[in-house]
Amino acid sequence: MNRTGFFALPALAVGTLIMAGSPAAAQDCTTKIGAVLPTSVDWGRPIAETAQYAVDLFNEAGGVKGCKVEMILRDTQVDPKVGVDAAKALVDLEKVPLLLGAVSSGVSMPILTSVTVPSNVMQMSCCSSSTAFTGVAEEGKTKGLWFRTFATTRNQAAVAAMLIRDKGYKNVAILYKNDDWGQDIGKLVAADLEKIGVKVTANVAINDGQPSFRAEVTEVLKTKPEALYLAIYPAEGAAVVREWVSLGGTQKMVVANSLRSDEFRDAVGLKYLGDVVGHDSAPPRTDAATSFVDLYKAKFNSEPNGPGLPNIFDAVMISLLAMEAAPELKGDQIAAQVAKVTDPAGMAVFPNVDGLKAAKAALAEGKSLSYTGGTGAVKFDKNGDVSAPAVGWTFSEGGTSEQTYFTLSDVDGFIASISK
Repeated sequence: MNRTGFFALPALAVGTLIMAGSPAAAQDCTTKIGAVLPTSVDWGRPIAETAQYAVDLFNEAGGVKGCKVEMILRDTQVDPKVGVDAAKALVDLEKVPLLLGAVSSGVSMPILTSVTVPSNVMQMSCCSSSTAFTGVAEEGKTKGLWFRTFATTRNQAAVAAMLIRDKGYKNVAILYKNDDWGQDIGKLVAADLEKIGVKVTANVAINDGQPSFRAEVTEVLKTKPEALYLAIYPAEGAAVVREWVSLGGTQKMVVANSLRSDEFRDAVGLKYLGDVVGHDSAPPRTDAATSFVDLYKAKFNSEPNGPGLPNIFDAVMISLLAMEAAPELKGDQIAAQVAKVTDPAGMAVFPNVDGLKAAKAALAEGKSLSYTGGTGAVKFDKNGDVSAPAVGWTFSEGGTSEQTYFTLSDVDGFIASISK
């Protein structure tokens, strides 16, 4: 199947999913956007490559307002200072009105508060999930410039608790990354487990760049947990798990999507990960989500197994469609058009080249769109947040394999049940 040869998708609630037309070349002019993504880590590079692929598809469809889109990419190194410096260079020197990223909440937050909001630049993240962003938005401090296509840690923590419940574990220890995201999900998972009667024996922070994690591992081992929950990144995660297993810790683990990584699997060894189950946000079971997988495979000759890949694809496409709809390419005007291109009552469009051409024609006629991509039909709330279904996965020779699928109703229902 080639990139534009998609099967017809069923009509959504309103409108028809459009994928007709032929590729068109952008004019001899350029529109710059910025991206701050962790290209120096193995799980970050596919996110950046997928972002560039989305830009390339948009350019094949004619670019933004007839001009070619140039995505200027800077590496955050998953470091807040590096990320802020990179964002400042893109905003101050390159004058980008839109910034894609970052991935880590601990990097996205200082960029948002010190760079994009003060400079009136729209920021769209594929993967930052901390509930702290919701709080900042509710306080009016994002000025409507912040969006993310990944479900919050509130959703992720609920899925972790459901997986632990379904495994039948009675007591669990938690090791979390000592940043905004890790602190958030560690606290939420602990609270959810307590509410369903699972004892949390320890809840310990892991700091970046330590020469050894023996002290933290030994502290947790003393509590003799039946299972371990991990919310850390691959480099530290591999070191922690090797230390844990070597000291006799259980191989029964539940892990966050941050460890859905070939780097982590290979560094630890698949033979030690047989009792591991992970959680991640998941696309809905729709034809559009399947079409994204086909699109991705046609380009990269592999499944989109890494974290955040459909999310960054959708983040780029929604942002560029909002730029197409904006009267001027200014951050606040672009952000104001996000609702127009993610309108449930609008014309549903899948973002292959043909669909993008039809979408731009519809916007030129003043119509609204219901963007329908790799994560389904995206709809942001007033804080720039989305909800999503989820998946439980296990490690395999080829990457990861799905074990359990949780619908959005499953996730929301569990949250409601423990909130009573």
